[in-house]
Amino acid sequence: MAHEMIETLCGAVSATAMMEHLEVFARRVKLSGTPEELESFRYLQSRLDTYGLKTHLILHDAYISLPGDAYIEVDGSRLQCITQSFSRPSPAGGVHAPIVYAGAGLPKDFAALDARGKIVLLEHIANPGAALRSSRAGAVGQIHISPHEHLHEMCISSVWGSPSDETMDRLPSTVVVSVRKVDGDALKRRIEAGETIEATLHAEVDTGWRKTPLLTGDLIRKNAGPDEPFVMFSGHHDTWHLGVMDNGTANATMLEIARLFAANRSHLRRSLRLCFWSGHSHGRYSGSTWYADNYWKELATRCVAHVNIDSTGAFGNTVLTDALSSSELFGLASEAIKQQGDQTLDRHRMSRAGDQSFWGIGVPSMFMGMGEQPLGTANVMGAVLGGINRKAAGFGWWWHTPDDTLDKIDKDLLVRDARIYVHALWRLLTDRILPLDYAAHAAALAEEIGEIEKGLAGALNLTELACSLAAMREAAGALRDQAASNISDAEADRINSAIVATSRAMVPMDYTSGDRFEPDPALTQTPYPILDPLRRLAAAASDSGETRFFAVSAKRGLNRLVHALNQATTALRR
Repeated sequence: MAHEMIETLCGAVSATAMMEHLEVFARRVKLSGTPEELESFRYLQSRLDTYGLKTHLILHDAYISLPGDAYIEVDGSRLQCITQSFSRPSPAGGVHAPIVYAGAGLPKDFAALDARGKIVLLEHIANPGAALRSSRAGAVGQIHISPHEHLHEMCISSVWGSPSDETMDRLPSTVVVSVRKVDGDALKRRIEAGETIEATLHAEVDTGWRKTPLLTGDLIRKNAGPDEPFVMFSGHHDTWHLGVMDNGTANATMLEIARLFAANRSHLRRSLRLCFWSGHSHGRYSGSTWYADNYWKELATRCVAHVNIDSTGAFGNTVLTDALSSSELFGLASEAIKQQGDQTLDRHRMSRAGDQSFWGIGVPSMFMGMGEQPLGTANVMGAVLGGINRKAAGFGWWWHTPDDTLDKIDKDLLVRDARIYVHALWRLLTDRILPLDYAAHAAALAEEIGEIEKGLAGALNLTELACSLAAMREAAGALRDQAASNISDAEADRINSAIVATSRAMVPMDYTSGDRFEPDPALTQTPYPILDPLRRLAAAASDSGETRFFAVSAKRGLNRLVHALNQATTALRR
């Protein structure tokens, strides 16, 4: 019956309805906190109201940075460029300094040069890590070299969400611009030939506090109580330029799913909450972070999973194998992509991006973008995604450019991607037992610990960790087996509560450095960041004088993880 219902819903996905929404979205540039964006949010709200959802449009404070005009002066000529969100604006007359080449802006690159008082020339799309390291190295400006002829708008803040008094020092302290590959490579060749080049950077950037919109729409199941569990389905609505792919297609899919599910509300076991964010592109996920901060208790009590959607349905975005999922939701993600997209999902963790602002609360998550370009096409995501073993090249060349327009949308792929989301969400909303597998989570954790243990070579006793992990894995497997048997409604409720409690214990271990309330920086993460102190100890030379310092941090990280595993085991056995 459940399978038949999924296929019925997937068959009812309407390309026509979604394209009609996209035609509306394509009329406006939706910069965070602008009147045009708010007008577009009101369109979203009107559609959800029509479908019968309970909507709430919030205006909240957010620290937003909107880039303006920019240019570079070199040898009396102007180079075309763009500046980036959270660049510092240049003073009158610009920022003038010699240029030095700093590779990809990695720690090893800055260790090999003196960047103080200079403009650094950097490879790849502008990104928070390189921007932060350039600032801390004392540079006064940055020139990022695009991998091709297109210039991509980027947010370069490494602060997740709006900065606090404790994190604002992580904001970039330099003027930041990006140039086309041909211009950047020409500068690099001159520097490598030993020539001294000076440049003046000019950039206009409007950064400050603004009121930004946030829209929620609740599809509440019949006879729901006040603490009704819900699944959160989210995507940002602010855009670079017209942003028809990023993120119009995702928003159109959200509206289409709201329409379909509202007509089948009687089947729901859990409620659905749609969240449309501002501040994604120009505030480093300020909207979703504000929501986590201000609705922490409700999310901790009621939210069972977070499904995110971004940049679906574009021409050439045929590859599904690299879609992201947490370990406990990988089975569901894999099933949805196989049945609706006829591809086999590889195992890629959620990345530190895409409004994943709820890990500290303990909310498990799946998906961000859906569908990427095959390898061999223009790779615009390399600097963003890093060195993971991927089978796709990222989004099309128009991503974050003025060319992200309606003509880039493939109706067939738009429907395919929507069906994947229909499949995953319908199961999360209607399965008697939540489709989260914490035995699979434990297996992934065991792999990480095994790799670290090889490097530790006995420097830290992991016996207690091994016992706690084994107990949690056994309890999760036993609960999974019990859930598959003939159980009462009361027992099903108990199992679901145990799964949610396990999420609250383990998700922060999997995706944060340990603080559930202060977001980690918007920088690349290792799997299970809580294990980073153990990794540092494993990497330290055994005769190093710093080994004992590393051991102190490693023991504390170990204690945190053991405590979380014990909490999870208690919940699973309750």
